[in-house]
Amino acid sequence: MRKRPLVVLSTVAAATLLLAGCAGNGGPQSSGTPDPSASSQCALDAQPGATSDAVEVAGEGADTTITVPADAKFADVERTIISEGEGDDVVVNDLVSVQFQIVDAATGDVLDSSARGEDGLIPVLLDPNQSSLFVAALECEPVGSRVVLALPGKMLGDSANNVVVYAEAVDRLPEVADGTPVDPTPGMPEVKLDDDGKPTVTIPDGDAPASTQVAVLKQGDGATVASGDLVVVQYLGVKWSDGEEFDSSWSRDAAPAQFQTTGVVAGFQKALEGQKVGSQVLVVMPPSDGYGASEGHELQNESLVFVVDILATTPVQSQQ
Repeated sequence: MRKRPLVVLSTVAAATLLLAGCAGNGGPQSSGTPDPSASSQCALDAQPGATSDAVEVAGEGADTTITVPADAKFADVERTIISEGEGDDVVVNDLVSVQFQIVDAATGDVLDSSARGEDGLIPVLLDPNQSSLFVAALECEPVGSRVVLALPGKMLGDSANNVVVYAEAVDRLPEVADGTPVDPTPGMPEVKLDDDGKPTVTIPDGDAPASTQVAVLKQGDGATVASGDLVVVQYLGVKWSDGEEFDSSWSRDAAPAQFQTTGVVAGFQKALEGQKVGSQVLVVMPPSDGYGASEGHELQNESLVFVVDILATTPVQSQQ
């Protein structure tokens, strides 16, 4: 499904990615999803220290202010729990709504925050290969916990300033589409769901469509996916020629996948953009919108079918 690596996501992307090596999972798989076995343990389990303990957090919600002492040492990655929540523990691969601020410790400037999200929250997939900053901040603590993560600039690159992250996992988000079922579209493949929401696809007789066709199977009512958004999905991909599965998040313990809409093949992008979170869509694409231009690719001449549950979407922060 992926056609190229993700582009840099924000001015704090280096911070978001730097802890991936600590997670012990190696590089991302071709789908961009992490090793699901990581969900059973803490990837980093950062401990409190003098710096994270010294960070002052005042107020709550959108009025939260973060103050970093001028003499803070930032000797290591440190995490202090300000208050413990009452929900289940957050683990790798969870999809959660997060309230956060990322602060430049030297200047006090807010580099990024969840204020740009709906209701002041941003959906975050705790993928150690892509969102490791939030993994380090939130993992192995109950939903509702408020935490401070202190991150030394030396881990971000030459001349980088130290960074402080304030974060709270406010709620778990659905990991299957929860929209209203829609009547099937005639001529499209048949999709059935098991009790966990995992789809199976039956290909109809006849030739595949000559152009990409998209049908909505469940209609969500969440945010609309825009071009370039960072999306979180469950998906199953099969070949039209024989119905054989070639890629699926469901086959990796239903660990959702995360990527930009502009980082996938054209047919997949067409299926996502303009749809609402909570929707499940079915897309059939000819080779020209799949891997038709990838000489030697195993799917080069195949028409492809995807069933996609759209779980979250976030506009990518502008470069500064």
